[in-house]
Amino acid sequence: MPWIEAPHEDEWDDDLAELRDEIIDTTHDRVDWIMRIHALDAGSLAAHNALYRQVMKGTATLRKVEREMIAMVVSQVNDCHY
Repeated sequence: MPWIEAPHEDEWDDDLAELRDEIIDTTHDRVDWIMRIHALDAGSLAAHNALYRQVMKGTATLRKVEREMIAMVVSQVNDCHY
């Protein structure tokens, strides 16, 4: 949990509410903290989501699943639930 307070995704309205469906973790029916902290600024949330989607696209050298595994290991090393 971050030390910066951010509104819970159930409280989002307008631009944030539209973005919620794009970023929700459907397995757990929640928005991950790394994304939720951007709820303080809808533009920041949209930009982070666009960057994430671009970075996680598969390439000739690394598939999406391999990129996700790298992100998971880095998060574990940093003691961050991701």
